[in-house]
Amino acid sequence: MNKISIIIPAHNEEHRIGDTLREYYHYFKGLQDQEKIDFEILVVLNGCNDNTASVVQQIMVSCGSEIRILDLKEAGKGLAIIAGFKDALSRSNDYIGFVDADMATEPYYFYELYQEIDRHDGVIASRYMPASEIYPPRPLIKKWGRKLIYNQMVRLLFGLRYADAQCGAKLFKRALIENVVCQMSEGQWAFDVELLYLAKKQGFDVIEVPTVWTDKVGSKLQTFSSGIGMLRSLWKLKKLHN
Repeated sequence: MNKISIIIPAHNEEHRIGDTLREYYHYFKGLQDQEKIDFEILVVLNGCNDNTASVVQQIMVSCGSEIRILDLKEAGKGLAIIAGFKDALSRSNDYIGFVDADMATEPYYFYELYQEIDRHDGVIASRYMPASEIYPPRPLIKKWGRKLIYNQMVRLLFGLRYADAQCGAKLFKRALIENVVCQMSEGQWAFDVELLYLAKKQGFDVIEVPTVWTDKVGSKLQTFSSGIGMLRSLWKLKKLHN
């Protein structure tokens, strides 16, 4: 069987990580029992100062060795994903991906990425393609701000024409991660763009597919200042990889 490594970055997620881990573990354990795919789930703690580690450790005891934990002292989603990539590469995983800790992407829809990857090097979930579904509907200001400002900057600076470069559900073949991870440096929210840009520069084929997404209470990227910070990160990335 092919083996997939599912990285879950977690920053102070004590109230949500438990349900996410249990759902993902039991879903993929079922697929493993059917000999459809082997798997591991790697939770990367980053800058946690709550009980996230304890929650994960309790679930590791009750579930199985497929769940792993990596503890980083510094916060940053990008830092967590990069560390997770490097850790996953130390084992014989055929596919390496990541998903958000709040389970906005349910396990079934993450498995759909694996079903779509086929002859491609990577598959990213999209919340904004015509066939996508997002619950609840997002405010128009966020929809048009993304479409008219953020997406246009990503296209202008990096030549990436995805409808949704930022969706927190992505899956790649091992070779792609092996070739780009050592060049990645973005520790915060713009790491998705850096990852996709490096893959594009090296000639990898990454497709975008529609998904079903459910926004969860407690999202860490809701404020206007967060959006401004993401735009600044794009300029920094462009200078770094020019």
